[in-house]
Amino acid sequence: MRALQVVDENETKFVTDAARPEPGPGEVIIRVRACALNFADLLMIKGTYQEKPPKPFSPGMEVAGEVEALGEGVTSPKVSTRVAVYGGYGGLAEYGVFPAALCAPLPDAMDFETAAAFQVAYSTSHVALDYRAKLQKGETLLVTGAAGGVGLTAVELGHKMGATVIAAARGVDKLTVAKEHGANHLIDTDTDDLREVVKSLGGADVVYDVIGDPLFTAALRACKPEARVLTIGFAAGEVPQIAANHLLVKNIDVMGFYWGGYLKFKPEVLTDSLSALFKMYERGELAPHISHRFALEDASDALEVLRARKSTGKVVVTV
Repeated sequence: MRALQVVDENETKFVTDAARPEPGPGEVIIRVRACALNFADLLMIKGTYQEKPPKPFSPGMEVAGEVEALGEGVTSPKVSTRVAVYGGYGGLAEYGVFPAALCAPLPDAMDFETAAAFQVAYSTSHVALDYRAKLQKGETLLVTGAAGGVGLTAVELGHKMGATVIAAARGVDKLTVAKEHGANHLIDTDTDDLREVVKSLGGADVVYDVIGDPLFTAALRACKPEARVLTIGFAAGEVPQIAANHLLVKNIDVMGFYWGGYLKFKPEVLTDSLSALFKMYERGELAPHISHRFALEDASDALEVLRARKSTGKVVVTV
């Protein structure tokens, strides 16, 4: 089969003769039709992500396709079922093996590209805002990296949940996309002082941070008393060091959030989230945004767009 493979941290190459995988007990083979990319894919390629697959491997965490064959003991989903699955890696290939229990049947109205782009981005924001931070109608939500893959869904879902959404991103083009998805106020992090702007708007009840320092520290200092701060990621590369006295003075909660971690200790949180989100999509309440599409043989270019932060919403590779 054709696949993009990571040989080591310094070499990622497209091959046409990769071995087609075989399913083990509890697994299925999926004929991959689309794979959405995430910042975590770049970290996994570099070997700096918390999960380190044995090499060679194909990156690509979010997959949509058709069930091709079943492993031992699997009765569902049936062969030919259209599914989405978060597999951790293996998506940038024509075929992949994934746990049957993680496969979510797709709504009839959802195409493969949308399905691939949907899972991590929407469910990350849904679980973080609803399950973890318990965002309430009328509260103020600050989203950093607000035009990125997960940031944009946080803007959209925060708006749907009745919050006043402050979107922080770099440049007019990205902020325009955030406004189109429900942002009430915009902060250009290239030119604006995030702390001062947020304070002038009354402060934040909930912060959804995907960037890390220095924006994290600025956002923390712009929080209202009893605010909740979600650490989603560190796209800027700087992990914040939190001054505990700031938390004490304003009674602020800082919450770690790793969507994939729930797969291991509480998977029903994710499956319940996806079920609710699929229903919202079927009702026409969500508008997934894909800014770039690539063919499998151009997957390296797709990763470079992500690395250079040229995308808004999601980058998808079609197979």
